[in-house]
Amino acid sequence: MTFTTRPTLEGTFGMVSTTHWIASQCAMRALERGGNAFDAAVAAGFVLHVVEPHLNGPGGEVPAIIATSQDPTPRVLAGQGPAPSGATIEHFTGLGMQLIPGSGPLAAAVPGAVDAWLLLLRDHGTQTLAQVLEPAIGYAGAGHPLVARVGATVDSVRDLFENDWPTSAALWLQGGQPPKAGELFANPTYARTLQRLVDEGEAAGSSREAQIDAARRAWSQGFVAEAVDALSRKAFRDSSGEAHSGLVTGSDMAAYAATWETPAVSKWHGYSIAKTQPWAQGPTLLQALAIVDALDDPEAFDPSTARGIHLIAEALKLAFADREAWYGDGEDVPLSTLLSEEYAAQRATLIADRASGTVRPGSPDGREPRIAAYLMDQDAQRKTPVDATTGEPTVRPDGVTRGDTCHVDVVDRWGNMISATPSGGWLQSSPTIPELGFPLGSRLQMFWLEEGLATSLRPGRRPRSTLTPTMVHRDGLPILACGTPGGDSQEQTQLIFLLRHLIGGETLQEAIDAPSWHTTSVPGSFYPREIEPAVLTLEDRIGADVLSALSGMGHDVRISGAWTLGRMCAVTRDPETGVVAAGANPRGMQGYACGR
Repeated sequence: MTFTTRPTLEGTFGMVSTTHWIASQCAMRALERGGNAFDAAVAAGFVLHVVEPHLNGPGGEVPAIIATSQDPTPRVLAGQGPAPSGATIEHFTGLGMQLIPGSGPLAAAVPGAVDAWLLLLRDHGTQTLAQVLEPAIGYAGAGHPLVARVGATVDSVRDLFENDWPTSAALWLQGGQPPKAGELFANPTYARTLQRLVDEGEAAGSSREAQIDAARRAWSQGFVAEAVDALSRKAFRDSSGEAHSGLVTGSDMAAYAATWETPAVSKWHGYSIAKTQPWAQGPTLLQALAIVDALDDPEAFDPSTARGIHLIAEALKLAFADREAWYGDGEDVPLSTLLSEEYAAQRATLIADRASGTVRPGSPDGREPRIAAYLMDQDAQRKTPVDATTGEPTVRPDGVTRGDTCHVDVVDRWGNMISATPSGGWLQSSPTIPELGFPLGSRLQMFWLEEGLATSLRPGRRPRSTLTPTMVHRDGLPILACGTPGGDSQEQTQLIFLLRHLIGGETLQEAIDAPSWHTTSVPGSFYPREIEPAVLTLEDRIGADVLSALSGMGHDVRISGAWTLGRMCAVTRDPETGVVAAGANPRGMQGYACGR
């Protein structure tokens, strides 16, 4: 057996894997108190807002995929808020902008995370709102020891907070200094916000469902919406360098509700893999797997050899080019063709022995692809201002994590399973709303200010998110839930994991711990929308002979730290025996699994 940083946990009662140990244990607490996987996931989701505020928040979003013990058919919980009614291309271009800023109220979509978590709790949970929010309220009110990266993130935006975002400075620069690692940190304002949701819910009566619906109204039509509307009317400096007011109004908040949707599903080597629809990047994974299959080369299933890495990376580039040209929140996405074996075979013929450095979208059904002119204009890219709040602050090649995203996987003894990827609403994404204790997100940056594209900005349209949970079925029953933070690398990290676990037979922890890599030769989803032709970033645990061979194939090889790329979480269940298992990522020293 290969050495791993920790064991693959196994048991029969339930398993949890998240990106922070406190969230994992709070989810396990919900299971131990008789709750199901969905109660546990909601408890973890709200705790993550408290313990990983640099990675997600209530003003962000969460897509999830679930399967229940009563109905194992996968369903998508769509918790991605849309562009507000005032978010038009004309509004932004009238401000002299070529790109939507990567931070500030102007970049905010309608918050989707809280309503989505509450919808999940209402429809599939068993516990009350007070029960699942008790841990988050406790940690926000009484405090918790902060991970080091929170203080480092605050320090990176210290000047912005002190000079332009005073409400954020009041929360995060108490005593004039960023919080220290391990410091007991409390956010009593957010604790009061959560408690008020509970109180307004309980005032609606004794019915669990009625209480949750009342809390949803308090969020979307009550005191939360009022505070969001008030913040949007004020101007704050954003990553454009100028001060702008926001666009999310109380009416936008009231008009939004999370929904249940049918996933995109592909059959693959006896498995059925479920992803979101193409309003997020989920089907990119399905496309890439189909292209790898179409290569008909055994080495294409091995992400550890030079040839295997080359073939997989080239397949990913083609899938991501299609993501840029065709994916979006609209009715005109030719998804059935994009996921077809015939189309994958066409795309596979483009893969050569040398690395490609160009964006090559295909022509499904003979249609002409379109990508943003900005992506082809390197001069414009070089002129785009960048600051510490820019885009989704992910893991740098030197291993330093300024921020990113979170993930939650849970499976219970009854066979309920969920994979969820909460993100957005980072502490550095927008000024703290003083009445609520959290900021809005900045997901609008994923739209283009150019007409005629699949992701052109339009009021009511959802930004094409990078958030991408995964669920795998076999013989109609759920067996695996997994996911990772990482922006544009999320699908790449998951594809490598799935190849190692499902095809290579590695245990969850072996597949998670194995050296990782990804390509940045794909159109970036976050401001300033960069692309790095032919760049392949690999952890330095990958052998020198492999790195040399990849350079010889034309890849621009960049070396990352030994434990820096990806933060996979995963849980499994064997439907025949009922045995459940979990693995968690050691990178970043935050993720943990627990269970029994």
